[in-house]
Amino acid sequence: MKHSIRALLAYLPTAVLIALASLGAMAAEKVIEEEIIVTASFHGTALMDEPGSVTVLSGGSVADRAARHVEELLGLAPNVGWSTGASRSRFVQVRGIGDLEQYSEPKYYPAVGLTVDGLEVGSAANAATLFDVAQVEVLRGPQGTRFGASAHAGLINIRTHEPTETFEGALSAGVGNRGARHWGGILSGPLGEALQGRIAIQRNVGDGHFQNAALDRDDLAGFDERTARAKLRWRPNERSRYGLNLMAFDSDNGYDVWSLDNDRTTQSDEPGIDRQEVLGLNLTGDWQLNDRYSLRALASRSDADLLHSYDVDWISPDFCVAFTCSFGHDTATESFDRSQDQTSVELRLLGGGRSLDAGQWQQVAGLYFKATNEELRYAYPSAWYGDYAVATDYETSHAAAYGELEFGLSDRLSFSLGARLEAFEDDYGDSNGVTHDNSETLLSAELRTKYRLGNGGLLYASVAAAEKPGGVNVSASSQLALMSTAFQNFMASKIRFGSERLVNKEVGYKTVALASRLSVRAAAFHTARSNAQLESWMWDDAAGLWIGYLDSTSDGENYGVELESLLEVTPRLQAFANLAILRTEVDDLMTFDLDAFEFQSRSGRDQAKSPRLQYAAGLNATLSANLSASVNVEGRGGSFYGYYHDGRLGGYDLVNANVRWTTERFSLNIWARNLADEKYATHGLYFGADPRDDFGFWSNRTYEQRGAPRSFGVDAELRL
Repeated sequence: MKHSIRALLAYLPTAVLIALASLGAMAAEKVIEEEIIVTASFHGTALMDEPGSVTVLSGGSVADRAARHVEELLGLAPNVGWSTGASRSRFVQVRGIGDLEQYSEPKYYPAVGLTVDGLEVGSAANAATLFDVAQVEVLRGPQGTRFGASAHAGLINIRTHEPTETFEGALSAGVGNRGARHWGGILSGPLGEALQGRIAIQRNVGDGHFQNAALDRDDLAGFDERTARAKLRWRPNERSRYGLNLMAFDSDNGYDVWSLDNDRTTQSDEPGIDRQEVLGLNLTGDWQLNDRYSLRALASRSDADLLHSYDVDWISPDFCVAFTCSFGHDTATESFDRSQDQTSVELRLLGGGRSLDAGQWQQVAGLYFKATNEELRYAYPSAWYGDYAVATDYETSHAAAYGELEFGLSDRLSFSLGARLEAFEDDYGDSNGVTHDNSETLLSAELRTKYRLGNGGLLYASVAAAEKPGGVNVSASSQLALMSTAFQNFMASKIRFGSERLVNKEVGYKTVALASRLSVRAAAFHTARSNAQLESWMWDDAAGLWIGYLDSTSDGENYGVELESLLEVTPRLQAFANLAILRTEVDDLMTFDLDAFEFQSRSGRDQAKSPRLQYAAGLNATLSANLSASVNVEGRGGSFYGYYHDGRLGGYDLVNANVRWTTERFSLNIWARNLADEKYATHGLYFGADPRDDFGFWSNRTYEQRGAPRSFGVDAELRL
C-alpha cells in the first residue's frame, strides 16, 4: 500500500498543474501581488524579470513551517538537496552538485554558496538560522560573475529584516515535542535623525530525536543554539548611506545519530558533539556619484571555532557483554577541532539607466579580495590502531576583477555579458612535515538574453562557464606515509585535486496569467562538468585507515527541468506546485570498491545525492479574517550517496501543516511536520560497522542518519 501511495504522490505535481491549467475559465477577483525582488543580483531584480532559475521563500513560509534552520525550508525549492553529515544539514547540493559531508577537508569553496546578510558562512553553516528572516533566495546554476568560486553551482542568500524608520518590536516563544522550545526578541527603530538600528536575539533548544540506550539519555543529539544579529543603517544625506551587520552564533549541539540497527536508538558510550561559535561583521558603504553612476564598498570579517566528534565504533563495553563481539570494543572518539578566519573586501561601480529600453544599458565593474585560514587539530586515539593525531594549517587567497554589461536592443529584447577573472593561491602544511602550495587563474563568464512577451511573460536563455579552484586533499596528505603500498600508489597522483569547470546552458519561461492569479516559472538546463570534484572514500584494511578525498579525474553531466507554479483559486485559497526532474552521470571514476575489495571504474552511474524526482505541492487557505491554514507535501526519489559502493538512500514523502490565528498585535501558530511519521534518511554511510557475530560481523551495509519523525508544536508572537 505504501508503494502505491508513493507512486501516487510522485505524480501529484503533474496532476496539480493540469488542474491549474483547467481553472483558466474560473472568475476570480484580480489580486495585485507585492513585487518580489531578488537581492542577490547586482541591481536588485524582480523575480519574474530575473533571467535565471530562482526560488524566493518568504518570511511567511519560514513562520508557517516553524523553520528554525534553513534545512527545514529547502524542501520547497526544486532540485535542491542537503546532507546531514552533522547536527544540521549544512551540506547543500543544487542540481546534483555540492558537498556531502566534512571531516578533515576544508570547505572554503563549497560548490553551493551560503550567505547571511552578505556574510559568507561556508562550512560554519549551522549558523544559517532563520529568526527574523525576510526572505531566502535560492539561485540555481553557476553565479560566477557575481560570486565567483563561492557560488559554483548555485547560491542560497538569506536576508533578514532591515531596520525600520518607526519603532517596532516583538517577543516570540514556542514549545514542541521532544523538549523543543525557543524564545527571542526583536527591537527596531530610529536611533537618531538619519540612523536606524535593529537587533534580534533567539535561543533554540531541543532534545533531538535519538535515544541512547547505553547511557539512558534522549538528549545526546539535541540542539542548543543562540543567534544574535544587529544592524545599523545611517543615511547622512540623499547621496550616501552606510550599513553595519553583526552576527554572533553559538551552538552546543550533540552528535549521537548512528545506530547499528538503523533506527533512532544508539549504543555509543562516547557520544559526539557538533559545536560552533561564529562571529561575523559586514560593513557596506553606498555613494550616488551622479544620475547614472553609484559606488559600493563592502568589507567583512568572520571568525569561527568548530568542534565535531563522534564515537568511532558506535557501541559501549556493555554492548559486547550482551552480544558476542568480534575483537571487542574500540575506545576511539574521532575529533575535528578547527578554527577558521576569513576576511574579504570588495569595491563595485554600478552605472547606467533605471530601465533597459531600446538603446539603454546598465553596467557593473568590481574588484574583490578574500583571504582565509583554517587550523585543524585532528585526533583518533584508538585501542586498535594506536593514538593518531595531526595538526594542519591551510591558507588560501583569491583576488578577482569582474564586470557585466547589459544592453537593451529594443523595449523587449536585452542582452548581458559578464566575466570574472580570479587569481587563486593556497598553502598547506601539517605536523607530519607535508607541505603543498599552488596558484592558478580561474575564469567565469556568462551570456544571457531575455525577451519580454506582449502578455507580460519572459523568455530567457543563458550560457555560463564557471571554475572552482583545486586544492589539497588534507586527509590523504597527512596519512600518505601510513598507507599500504597499493593505496599510496593510487593516491600519489590525487594528493592535489584539480579545478572543476562547469558549462551550463539554460532556457526558461516566466509568466503571470489569469488576471494575475497564476504565476509560472519553468527552466530546462544542461550542465557539463569537466574534472568534476567528486567526494570519495577508501578503506585501507592493512593500515586501518579511512581515507577521504576529492577526486577530479572524471567528467560529469547534469541536466533536467524545474517548474514552479502558484494559483489563486479563489481570493481565500492558493495552490502551489513545484516539480524537478534531474538526470546525472559520472563519466569514468576509479574508486576502491568496498564490496569487491579492489579498484574499479564507475562509469555512467548517477552522481551522489542526485534524486531523479523532487516535488512540493500544497494549499494555503484564509479561513476567516484572523484564521489561516496550510497543508503541503514534499518528496524526492532515492539516490546513491557515495562512489565506493552501490548503497542507496530511499525516497520519501513528508506531509506538513499549520493553523495560524493572527490579530493586529498577536499571532499563534500550531504547526506539524512529517505528519505521517515517515521514516527517512538525510545522510548515509556504507561499511562494516556491526561487530556482532550473529549479524554477520563487519559485513558491509548501508547505515542511515534518520531525519526527524513527526514533530509538532505551538509558536506565539507578540508585536509591541
